[in-house]
Amino acid sequence: METLNNYILLVDSYFGSATWFPLLLLSIGIFFTVYLGVPQFKYFLQGWRILFSSGKGNEGQTSPFQALSTALSGTVGTGNIGGVAMAIFIGGPAALFWMWITAFLGMTTKFVEVSLSHAYREKNNSGEISGGPMIYMEKGLNMKWLGAIFAFSLLISTFGSGNMPQIDNISSTIESSFGIDPLMTSIVMSLLVALVIIGGIKRISTIAASIVPLMAFIYLMGALSVLIFNYENIIPSFQIIILDVFEGTSVVGGFLGASFSLAFTYGVARGLYSNEAGQGSAPIAHATSRTKHSVEEGFVSILEPFIDTIIICTLTGLVILASGVWTEKFNNSFEKTSMYVVNGTLEEEKDGNDILNFLYGENSSLRNFSGDLNIISGEIQNKVTILNNRSIAEEVIVYKNGIPFTGKIRINNSEIDADYEFVGKSLVKSAVLTSKAFNKGFLGNYGEYIVSIGLLLFAFSTVITWAYYGDRCTAYLFGESSIIYYRILYIFAFFIAGSGYIDTEIIWNFALITVAASTLPNLISIFLLRKEMKTLVNSYINKTDD
Repeated sequence: METLNNYILLVDSYFGSATWFPLLLLSIGIFFTVYLGVPQFKYFLQGWRILFSSGKGNEGQTSPFQALSTALSGTVGTGNIGGVAMAIFIGGPAALFWMWITAFLGMTTKFVEVSLSHAYREKNNSGEISGGPMIYMEKGLNMKWLGAIFAFSLLISTFGSGNMPQIDNISSTIESSFGIDPLMTSIVMSLLVALVIIGGIKRISTIAASIVPLMAFIYLMGALSVLIFNYENIIPSFQIIILDVFEGTSVVGGFLGASFSLAFTYGVARGLYSNEAGQGSAPIAHATSRTKHSVEEGFVSILEPFIDTIIICTLTGLVILASGVWTEKFNNSFEKTSMYVVNGTLEEEKDGNDILNFLYGENSSLRNFSGDLNIISGEIQNKVTILNNRSIAEEVIVYKNGIPFTGKIRINNSEIDADYEFVGKSLVKSAVLTSKAFNKGFLGNYGEYIVSIGLLLFAFSTVITWAYYGDRCTAYLFGESSIIYYRILYIFAFFIAGSGYIDTEIIWNFALITVAASTLPNLISIFLLRKEMKTLVNSYINKTDD
């Protein structure tokens, strides 16, 4: 697993997490914001007006509200709970600022890709409306080969974005909150997903329209209970977000600090993972909407990054910061991919920078431990430091078969046999970090149940929506008859990821690559179609003026 994770990280370092990718994403957003006259401001209120229209009499299969709910159900998922936590965990508070910037510019990017998708949509052989970037690449650019590249990339991304991270977070959080075996959670959830996705877009949109408002309300109430309880920390939280933007975050408690580049890269990446602006997924859902003019559906889509990132992600980030859990160490079982054994006894304040350099493969005096770890009643006797989740672990106990171990463990360059479990206090990440934050409110330790319920609803809706995206990509590449095989594979991957057989770190890192793989051809295509987009907007303006 460690070797696989290292390979994934290597690929990602040249792709999704490379500096050029967020810069390209932001540049496209800036370009269209200027080119189209700041549409995220100009058409924001119109989006709300159109949202609640029925669209009856217009061609399509879903109402604007159902289309938005479906698209939101695909974006509002673990990225809002676990993704925000991961961004702060790695990049510090400033990462939230870059998520805001990504969302603001993403409102324009989504406006463009959704409008084009709706404009170039088509009917399939069964009479159903179908659309997406692969269609406007083929019909608008006459580049079917680019459409095939996009469809294949997004097809793979359905596993890395919409499938595996969702069930991984569901099973781990439910196990932490309710003590339910991940295997049992995986079985039940797999059956539920299978029952829904068989019904196609009509069933998915109907369920999404019911789940999205409910899950947003539950999560909002839980977040407010924490923020009101910690009201004195709200203003300081905003201050640290802004102050750390250009300087990075210093060592705070168990948090070892973060550079500007880490905050920027992970903030933008997690912002994209959350609202998916530019990735090309949401346009597939919006293409089915019964809006009269394609640009009107674009107006509705502007609301997505606002709701998803500006509201929900901000609430998550403020809860984590205001509660103080982002610098606090909690007892947990260490994942091997997040754990290192290094020589010597280290301290946060003195060795923080050296530790971070070590973790990111830069110049560091630290060295991985190789040799025999001497263990007595679970306690390590050697002068070594255990690093876990980018922090110095404390009160570490080594177990074998659930019993504190006594004996020697042979370690080669920090690689440890899977038979041994290391438990201790360290920083936590992903959805677990958010759960700890929700315990710091009026609800006390019951707060994490809000996260568990929210995560369950968020992730479930995301999974079923991304299954539909995969359906459309599969049909485009291999024909409608091949969809059944995709669905079987989708459910199988969902089950495997949820049962605990794949490491959390690997899943999240894989997701970063798949997001970038589908985003790149889409960004290229919408830029090439910029004149067509301008024509669409002008035709709508001229029509309304008349």
